[in-house]
Amino acid sequence: MSNIKRVDARNSFCPGPLMELIAAMKLAEVGDELEVLSTDKGSANDIPEWISKVGHEIVECREEDGVYYIHVRKTK
Repeated sequence: MSNIKRVDARNSFCPGPLMELIAAMKLAEVGDELEVLSTDKGSANDIPEWISKVGHEIVECREEDGVYYIHVRKTK
């Protein structure tokens, strides 16, 4: 069973949230899920773009009260 790791990158600006996710992905196991919390609107585009480019999976991407929740799964 996978565990969900939260990457809290709120109040960090581009490319901070993506850099934090990349660092967390390096430590994650295949099948792990990570959820990035970001207040930077660019993350809603940058992170899914990077995830698809490197071949991982977007589970969910939503925005609530100015916070973007980007939930991804490490696939390789």
